[in-house]
Amino acid sequence: MLMDLLNKVATTALLGFVVSSMMAMGAGFTVRQIIDALRDVRLVLLALLANFVAMPLSALALDKIFQLDEPLGVGLLLLGTAAGAPFLPTLTELAKGNLPFAVGIMVLLSVSTVGYVPLVLPLLLPGVAVNSAKIAGWLFLLTLFPLAAGLFLRARREELAMRVKPVLDCVSNVSLVPTVLLLAVANIDKILLVFGTRGILAGFLLVALGFGIGWMVGGPGSDTRRALALGTGQRNIAAAFVVASESFSDPSVVIMVMVVTIVGLLTLMPLCHVLANYGSSSLRGSAER
Repeated sequence: MLMDLLNKVATTALLGFVVSSMMAMGAGFTVRQIIDALRDVRLVLLALLANFVAMPLSALALDKIFQLDEPLGVGLLLLGTAAGAPFLPTLTELAKGNLPFAVGIMVLLSVSTVGYVPLVLPLLLPGVAVNSAKIAGWLFLLTLFPLAAGLFLRARREELAMRVKPVLDCVSNVSLVPTVLLLAVANIDKILLVFGTRGILAGFLLVALGFGIGWMVGGPGSDTRRALALGTGQRNIAAAFVVASESFSDPSVVIMVMVVTIVGLLTLMPLCHVLANYGSSSLRGSAER
């Protein structure tokens, strides 16, 4: 009973974090700034290739290498195909990366995921039917609608947007770490079931590979490199959860999605602080020279 309550609180907190962070991002930028951030066609194409070619292939390879149980392999593949993590802007801000680019690439990847997942999953998993409309609905409600609301507020009432943004930032920043910890505590029994199956190791390696791939193709600017590394490493939890819960009856698929998401956040959040400190040290060194 207590775990069920904690799980509901964690889920509500997660939704609150995603919605508040997306609206805060919208209130902080104009549509023009986001479009301008995506004008580098080469970088955008590399981001699409990294997320929709390299990551699904990486997930497929890890599944084969570790010979995961079928539900765990399915969960890993879901995350490999689902790009556009709603956490990306917050992670990028923590890492002192290119925030307008992070918002722009998150929107692009999220929208692309809606059409991409229903097309690719049946090829990777024969016989699987994917509810594209439900994926689109959740993505719209959790990311695109609050982002659009923030952008609209910024365009029409800039002064009000500037007053609201710090409040939204505070809500999202304060809720992120407790949400991750609460998710871990509420689902500790399910997470323990994955131990000994090599599922956690496969999930960690998927996150690490995604970060490495994004880092390699995200240059030459260090700020876009950080944003794309984080955006490729952290997968789209909203899309993956919808597909896992709607298209598969085995709860282990949802558990794997949850475990890899938690592993990703626990891996990338400390890394963001390392990157931020590294950037500050570099800037200080350049100033002294």
